[in-house]
Amino acid sequence: MSERLEVVTIDGPSGVGKSTVSRKVAAKLGFTYLDTGAMYRAVALKCRLAGIDAGDEPSLLPILASLDMQLLPAVSADDDAEVILDGNNVSDQIRTQEISMLASAVSALKPVRDILTKKQQEMGRQGRVVAEGRDTGTVVFPGAAWKFYLDAAPGERARRRVEQMRKKGQEVDEQQILAQIIQRDRDDSERTIAPLKAAPDAVYIDSTTIGPDEVVALVLEVVRHK
Repeated sequence: MSERLEVVTIDGPSGVGKSTVSRKVAAKLGFTYLDTGAMYRAVALKCRLAGIDAGDEPSLLPILASLDMQLLPAVSADDDAEVILDGNNVSDQIRTQEISMLASAVSALKPVRDILTKKQQEMGRQGRVVAEGRDTGTVVFPGAAWKFYLDAAPGERARRRVEQMRKKGQEVDEQQILAQIIQRDRDDSERTIAPLKAAPDAVYIDSTTIGPDEVVALVLEVVRHK
């Protein structure tokens, strides 16, 4: 274990509750929370604002070269990490379903993954980090001391997402959200570069029938006893 990086990785598909669990685990351990997905969302938003097709790699290169992004700590364990893009707080803008789908497209491109993976590894080099995403245990931090893969049935993930969006006053179609989640799963797991999958040494947790606090307790039990 002494040779392992003092990092907790929590991977899993869209809408499974990774952010909530990761924030709470980081708060309990006194670690820094690293939301890798927010970084891909920020790149997707920058493409959207520039009118660039997220899959247009040649046009994307200048965007990456001028990328000015900062991740700020979440205000509390119940809040998302804040993202500053080109000097503007885009924390709310990157959390839409449209940007989520665009993020899946840009994350399949090697130049994007190379740059963001390097940034993430620099952030985690000193350890004491809880990193969540889709490849944190397989690609970003393969030497992490503790790895988890959080999963849940697509229907349950859609229900949670709809409930979350309606609390914010948004009108949503549950069947459309479910279709988008299934499509995102397919896109993320079938891409050639850093596909969504559990690391061989990750602890698998199915959260379909349990809440975030129970998941947090399971994660902390493993971290504190392994």
